Amino acid sequence: MVKLNENYSKLPGSYLFAEVARRTAAFSAANPDADIIKLGIGDVTLPLPEACVAALKRAADEMADKATFMGYGPYEGYDFLREAIVANDYEPFGVKISPDELFVSDGAKSDCGNIGDIFSEDCTVAVCDPVYPVYIDANAMSGRAGDWDGEKWTNIVYMPCTPENGFFPALPERVPDLIYLCFPNNPTGMAATREQLQPWVDYANEHGSVILYDAAYRAYMTDPALPRSIYEIPGAEKCAIEFGSFSKTAGFTGTRCGWTVIPRALVRGGESLYDMWMRRQSTKFNGTAYVIQRAAEATYSPEGKAQIAKMIGYYMENARVIRSGLSAAGLEVYGGTDSPYIWFRAPHGAGSWEFFDRLLSEAGVVTTPGEGFGPSGEGFIRVTAFGDAGRTREAVERIKGIL
Repeated sequence: MVKLNENYSKLPGSYLFAEVARRTAAFSAANPDADIIKLGIGDVTLPLPEACVAALKRAADEMADKATFMGYGPYEGYDFLREAIVANDYEPFGVKISPDELFVSDGAKSDCGNIGDIFSEDCTVAVCDPVYPVYIDANAMSGRAGDWDGEKWTNIVYMPCTPENGFFPALPERVPDLIYLCFPNNPTGMAATREQLQPWVDYANEHGSVILYDAAYRAYMTDPALPRSIYEIPGAEKCAIEFGSFSKTAGFTGTRCGWTVIPRALVRGGESLYDMWMRRQSTKFNGTAYVIQRAAEATYSPEGKAQIAKMIGYYMENARVIRSGLSAAGLEVYGGTDSPYIWFRAPHGAGSWEFFDRLLSEAGVVTTPGEGFGPSGEGFIRVTAFGDAGRTREAVERIKGIL
């Protein structure tokens, strides 16, 4: 008889955003006339930039012509996109990454989950707490997380990120093999400084750990002094893998395109992690579609850059509205200045899911409960700035109204 992956049976309930969707659907079914504003899942609402749409159409026309038709592409992505990413996302910040150290994929979420394929199941994993659920769930499915004790996983090293430490973790006493860092952070919305990141790079190099750095929200950073890449930190090329994404930068959540950087200098156990990931990708992944990569390339055109800057400005104005409105209502609010996420403490000691349900039932606003991001997220709520501007303002007024 077939045997199943027993690690799936250890997973508690459903994926966080699936549970948010389930509760929202149940409320809608019971209240069919309710006007619901969704500021929960971090999905964009503006259409693709015109430059990207034009590039998609041109590439589609190429696929209709035998002379320009493209079949299987390179597993690691086309040179035109890899060179554009390096020239625009790394070189301006003094980062010396070669295009052939970069892999194009169908999004950072996939790579953050799949990267575990090249590491042993015995590796110890450390995560910020609260944290993007994919980091933990993917490792739980692979057997690295241990058992769920009702609050946390027994083999995961949780690194609390709270108001008391500025939402930046302390170096753990128990040395992990894999360290997930995400800055600007999802869900807290906080960014990291060079001074904060340098000790982590030194720690990883000293102990032979690997940092898995999720930089999906780099485009929303407003402070020019903040690092946009982990590779701006000396020594990171020897200990870090970085994930990038067009999803939030250019509205590619449904179009799907991202990338992973693995420097040639990153070696563990005498093995090149670049070579291992290349072997994994060439076996399990046939590359990102040509038309999608052409659309991603267009984000770096003069027109694309201008359109994306306008898009990001739109969402960051939403973030300002949310942050200022909730602060004015007397709530304890964080994030929203270098990130499209706002993180606030539920009032009067309410629990995360308790206040989520209250916001849904009394204000008709969908948010994300902090508890779903980890034990240190209990008592907090995440709000996304990716909604419609008018509806975002209305949502803030509704929340203020029930307070």
